[in-house]
Amino acid sequence: QVQLLESGGGLVQAGGSLRLSCAASGIIGSVIAMGWYRQAPGKQRELVATITSGGSSNYADSVKGRFTISRDNAKNTVYLQMNSLKPEDTAVFYCNAKVKKFLREYDYWGQGTQVTVSS
Repeated sequence: QVQLLESGGGLVQAGGSLRLSCAASGIIGSVIAMGWYRQAPGKQRELVATITSGGSSNYADSVKGRFTISRDNAKNTVYLQMNSLKPEDTAVFYCNAKVKKFLREYDYWGQGTQVTVSS
């Protein structure tokens, strides 16, 4: 059974930093990419950052220059370093893993971790 275990969320003041971690286990197949999405109250879930197994990363415009995604392929773990946090970053952050198995792709999600940025 695939599990994505997230950690690192919490409460921080504006301008502060947090580091999220997500460890994937029980995966059968190849992990194509891992990433982070977030959902603020009353809004749709949106992409924050993704990183492929080859190390190519992609960021939402709103976090470019402030957030950095990294990955440890050997541990199937992805990290999100968040600096210069703003109140508008407040959301539940979800870890995602895209897995290729038997020529098909599957999406797996973590349970979410709350990030709250106070002004």
